[in-house]
Amino acid sequence: MDSKFTKPKGFGEILDHTFSLSKEKFKDFFTILLIFYGPIYLVDAIIQLASGINFFREVGSGNTWYEQILTGFTESGTIDSSSLGADLGLILIGLVTLIFGPVAEAAILFGIDHIRKNEKFTIKAVIKQAFSRFWPMLGSSILYGLIILGIILVPILAVAFTGVFGSMAANPVVGVLLAIVLFFGFGVLIVYLLTRWSFYFGSVVLDRQSPGFGRSWLLTKGRTWVLIGLYIVFYLIISIISFAVEATLGLALGNSVLLSMISNLVTLFTTMIFSIGYGVMYLDLKTRHDGDDLKELIDEYNNPPILNN
Repeated sequence: MDSKFTKPKGFGEILDHTFSLSKEKFKDFFTILLIFYGPIYLVDAIIQLASGINFFREVGSGNTWYEQILTGFTESGTIDSSSLGADLGLILIGLVTLIFGPVAEAAILFGIDHIRKNEKFTIKAVIKQAFSRFWPMLGSSILYGLIILGIILVPILAVAFTGVFGSMAANPVVGVLLAIVLFFGFGVLIVYLLTRWSFYFGSVVLDRQSPGFGRSWLLTKGRTWVLIGLYIVFYLIISIISFAVEATLGLALGNSVLLSMISNLVTLFTTMIFSIGYGVMYLDLKTRHDGDDLKELIDEYNNPPILNN
């Protein structure tokens, strides 16, 4: 067993372990993502080229360089809606990503679990393991998506009706203020619930428990706000990296196919970091939970319950 996985980690230790694994196993984990997403990005590039977007540099009209860059993004930022083939191609890419993206993430989870156990692994082996959990992952992910839709749609409707009826019953100011309070309240509740259930994926993949929501709820007990903080940090890191690359290269390349391909590679890199971070967080939760269960068993052994005759 790898010693880094045998004890509970703090906030900073989880981040440090994530980045150390990203550095040590970059080739393996990035290759896994490239196997699944590479063909999708290639098809996307072909569709863009077929729609008339330049490969090396795509700029629009204007007298100055920055006007040309901005208009280039405006004019070529979307594929011509009149092209039925292009639209169908984009829909197909989205569906393939939704279906096989979780398989890539599951393969990374299996890889991290092998590292935890001090076991060697191959890319082919972890991908095969990931496919063995394909249907439970797909079913649980669809259910999680429906849960997200439900807990977001219901509060939106509640806030909208509260604002309208509050304005009609009292006055517009009261209605707006009440809607704002409810909006932030529901927002915190949604983030809390989604975080508590978000580790269903690790339960389905590594613990073979489907759909895994109960297991996730149990593991995240007492750690929810720390996990939310970690999610926020990962989101900020990913956003900063993506913005820095697109903003700097966009000045030279415009909204070209080359920029899209580079951005997709950066997305693979940030996806790898997040997937590894998710795996480290999940295994840390397992370590904490298993440790608590062991303590309870020891306490029960040392202090057996007294039975009344």
